[in-house]
Amino acid sequence: MTPPPDTSAAPAAGTQPEEADRLRELLRSRPYQKALVLSAAIGVPVSLAAFFFLAGLHELEHLLWAELPARFGWSVPPWWWPLPLLTVAGLVVGLVVTRLPGAGGHIPAGGLHTAGMAPAALPGVILAAAASLPLGATLGPEAPLIALGGGLALWFRNLARAPGTPQSTALLGAAGAAAALATIFGNPLIAAVILIEVAGVGGPQLFAVMLPALLSSGIGSLVFTGFGRWTGFATGSLSVKVGVPFPRLDAGDVIWSVLMAVAVAVAVHLTLSTGRRAAVFVAAGRPVVHTTLCALAAGVCAAVYALTVHRSPADVASSGQAVLARLAADPYAWGVGALVAVLLCKGLAYALCLGSLRGGPIFPSLFLGAAAGVLLAPLPGLGVVPGMAAGMAAASAAALRLPVSSVLLVVLVLGSAAMIPVVILAAVVAFVTVELLPPGRPVPPVGRPAGPPAARPAATWDDGAEHGARPKRRTTR
Repeated sequence: MTPPPDTSAAPAAGTQPEEADRLRELLRSRPYQKALVLSAAIGVPVSLAAFFFLAGLHELEHLLWAELPARFGWSVPPWWWPLPLLTVAGLVVGLVVTRLPGAGGHIPAGGLHTAGMAPAALPGVILAAAASLPLGATLGPEAPLIALGGGLALWFRNLARAPGTPQSTALLGAAGAAAALATIFGNPLIAAVILIEVAGVGGPQLFAVMLPALLSSGIGSLVFTGFGRWTGFATGSLSVKVGVPFPRLDAGDVIWSVLMAVAVAVAVHLTLSTGRRAAVFVAAGRPVVHTTLCALAAGVCAAVYALTVHRSPADVASSGQAVLARLAADPYAWGVGALVAVLLCKGLAYALCLGSLRGGPIFPSLFLGAAAGVLLAPLPGLGVVPGMAAGMAAASAAALRLPVSSVLLVVLVLGSAAMIPVVILAAVVAFVTVELLPPGRPVPPVGRPAGPPAARPAATWDDGAEHGARPKRRTTR
């Protein structure tokens, strides 16, 4: 008897043409074309606003942490300097959260969000960021930038009286957020990839397909690198050589990077869990008082660090961007005691600020990962540069749960592709480790909504994870 033909592959074969026809239909539609034109038009004003926003934050931070101490005759801020600044920061952020629409933006312990920020919430977002970041919050500017870019895009849409649909709102919000985010990284590619992963395009299936591909590409890169050196044979590749000396990777770098990624992921997970507990503490009772207490406690962490190792408290009370540059430029200038102290103090300050102030989680996680890599670099077979690369990749992937964005971000920071295999392995291992750990408690809502109740969706995502990219269950309120 002749067996019946196998038709199991038939639906899959017809899926690609159907999806291609759907894409062509979308590209030909007038509403989508108008949305593309509007997205291109808002890129210029949003980028300008983001530039001046970042420039203002930088100038204010330089005034408070460099010029004012110098006027009093101090080469670095004294140990007590963060205490009044962060107390003021907590007080202002607490008032913004309770008095202004939008609660000053998303709580950093909840991770990055691409949900369009209502234009009415922009004053609170700007004021909360200006009170947090220059005054010493252990956070980065990326989350306020996303909120600023998305809110401005919707404001320009309303100003032009363009029709607002849920699809156009999501598209313009993401476009504005990407335009603003590109200013801090100096690269539009990383901004676009971060927005894709944060938005969760494709849902869990995206990560299920992406992780094996990312991991196999890293292993493949290691194999090609090793066999090219061992055999002497050359293969063609699409690459350019950068005139920066980077060490060659060996087996020790790979093994230690994988083990370090697991340890860093666990440590970052505990830090984020502490941040969510701080957010619960802030939401319970009086938010103004509790926000001020958390900010003051972060200042105490910076003061303890300065008193312990006799270094600037700005190493702890900052986003970590400038300190990371100094660490990378001269990692041997940091002793073991200084590295241990900055990891403990900055890690705790990071957790407290995640649950109380306003900012983003990326920059501190990069610094903490780099410091961990430098601290573990003396391990036999592990170099300083591979240790820093693996540490940054593991910490950012664990904090953001965005493995591809973390890989691109670390490669961009290093300015070289030499460490890509180690970066990929560390990011994937850290991501899988964090996903297998017990999920943390959800971040409670704080403050006033940015719009009327009717304007908010009836269904919300309750995931209890670090960010809103991969919802786990849907609840209706």
